[in-house]
Amino acid sequence: MKQMTLAATRGFEKHNRATRKAEFLSRMDGLMPWAGFCALIEPYYPKVGNGRPPVGLERMLRMYCVANWFNLADEACEGALYDVAVFREFCRFDPGRERIPDATTLRNFRHLLEQHGRGAALFAKVGELLLASGMKLSGGTIVDATLIAAPPSVKNQDKSRDPEMHQTRKGNQWYFGMKLHIGTDSQSGRVHGASVTAANVHDSHEVPNLLHGEETRFHGDSACRGKAQRERLKDIAPKAKDFTNRRAHRNCPLTDADKETNCRKSSVRSRVEHPFPTLKRLRGFARVRYRGLAKNANRAFAMLAMLNVGKWGRPLTGEVRPA
Repeated sequence: MKQMTLAATRGFEKHNRATRKAEFLSRMDGLMPWAGFCALIEPYYPKVGNGRPPVGLERMLRMYCVANWFNLADEACEGALYDVAVFREFCRFDPGRERIPDATTLRNFRHLLEQHGRGAALFAKVGELLLASGMKLSGGTIVDATLIAAPPSVKNQDKSRDPEMHQTRKGNQWYFGMKLHIGTDSQSGRVHGASVTAANVHDSHEVPNLLHGEETRFHGDSACRGKAQRERLKDIAPKAKDFTNRRAHRNCPLTDADKETNCRKSSVRSRVEHPFPTLKRLRGFARVRYRGLAKNANRAFAMLAMLNVGKWGRPLTGEVRPA
């Protein structure tokens, strides 16, 4: 990297300290497998030709990560790079030497990832790297889903709601949007399977896409219980024992023993809930940002890949957790 100009340098402040934002970016800079991610995107990235040379691939990927980590739209991410010095340092942009990529450049990069399914590829790549580094999956998988809201209003140019989103009822409340289904390891809580559907798709329908097939234990809530689900589980993971919660039926309430068993199962199943607050509260993915399932699915897969790196990426750097 070239020597930084005075427009990009810091360190002349008399009173300064590292903020939580700077500490987070410094930590993720060391954890993210940039070379592996760039190798997945490079075949589709524009090459140097007769026109203006493209922005470096890794720097655009860093800008894309900042937009997802801090829930920034394309225009907001461009403005934040001008305003926040730690963002520029993380993305390695020097405004004294070059122009920071505008919102259109970031939008085109995001569209490239969406068109070629690179979000799912990044998610799969993190799983491969973690397995290669020695982080093995246990025999248990926990599945669950969360609702991601979409704008229900029809006060737009088309006078209609997103046709790929649907409404569903949970309890006595109606929701409109999509569902993010995930499968996590029952011991570590690492997400190893994910899928995105409309909100009206039942949770049990996506179970085959969330299992790796070598399970010895299958955990889920009462929505994943039933004869059809047990038959399907035999074909997908024949060694798996069903540890889904029992549910009450009409004129057949749960006994005290059933409630105690469900409580023990739920203490294990709670690990699948941990990624959802990170995605929805910390990263702002409680509502969809784009129209259609494909674009939002790409964002979901990319964010799950970053989540896995942030929580379980230390083996990728060769660090050993202290005893």
